[in-house]
Amino acid sequence: MNNSHCLAAQDLVVKMVPPILIVELILGLPANMVALWIFSCHMPSWRCNTVYLLNLLIADFFLLVSVPFRIHSLMRGEDWVFGGAWCRINLFMLALNRSASIAFMTIVAVDRYFKVVHPHHWVNHLTTGKAIRLSTVTWTVVLALHLPLLATELLHKHNNKRLCRSFSYYDDLPPGIMVHYGVYILEFFLPFLLLSFCSLRIICFLRSRQMGSKQQVKRAIQVVMIIVGVFTVCFLPGIVTGLAFLAIQKLHPGDCDSHSLPSQLFSISIAFTYLNSTLDPVIYCFSSSTFRNTLKASFNSLGIFHMAVSRRGNRSTASDL
Repeated sequence: MNNSHCLAAQDLVVKMVPPILIVELILGLPANMVALWIFSCHMPSWRCNTVYLLNLLIADFFLLVSVPFRIHSLMRGEDWVFGGAWCRINLFMLALNRSASIAFMTIVAVDRYFKVVHPHHWVNHLTTGKAIRLSTVTWTVVLALHLPLLATELLHKHNNKRLCRSFSYYDDLPPGIMVHYGVYILEFFLPFLLLSFCSLRIICFLRSRQMGSKQQVKRAIQVVMIIVGVFTVCFLPGIVTGLAFLAIQKLHPGDCDSHSLPSQLFSISIAFTYLNSTLDPVIYCFSSSTFRNTLKASFNSLGIFHMAVSRRGNRSTASDL
């Protein structure tokens, strides 16, 4: 049962979030369409890293399909007109994007860690088929963790408005929402610790071996650091404001005035989560020399400016493995 008296529409969110989401959609959709074109038509061979990046791209399309409905709802003052079933599916797809993006960014970073720090480890000899199976298992786990959202009523009525929210006010948390909250917290902290470990180990390894001058190894650490940067920018604001909101809700139950600002800050921070679809193409550029060279060649063909294309782009390098 939700505290209906605390479900007022969030005026600050309604004003600030739609412009942010529109910009993210305008930038993210064409960038990901170009990425899909490159992966579909210009990959001479499929390696493990390419499989992981393609799955990261697929996760982004779940977001890009879902965001327009959130924009429409917010521009109507947070009034959801698409029905309860699509509300659950929409929030399920948004949660799916977040979890799958985190999972595959982490897999790419861990893959780079083993390439640099443990070059002879068996992980570095995974076949493309095994990478596909690992990706399938990852999607299966992500789907299973978010299925409870599909079985939970997420459309709340308040003052003649239909509010579609997965994070809301409850006297007693439904089991599906408890799972959703738990996944939201753990899917940040566990990968963040793993990404931090990989980054520190790679830096220490490069210093101890004095390998900082090698271009391929530099590229590997750049990939990991970019992933950590994207991860932090997109997901840290949501986890900080979300935990603050839950803490205040616990300390002041039923006090809607004290909940209002933290709740709205959390909802605004979710807009940063959606930013990952716009920033992920940066990861593709640094992770794959083939992707990078194809993009450069496409710009060169426009005749506006010229960028150097690496002759090693089609060979197996540290940046492509």
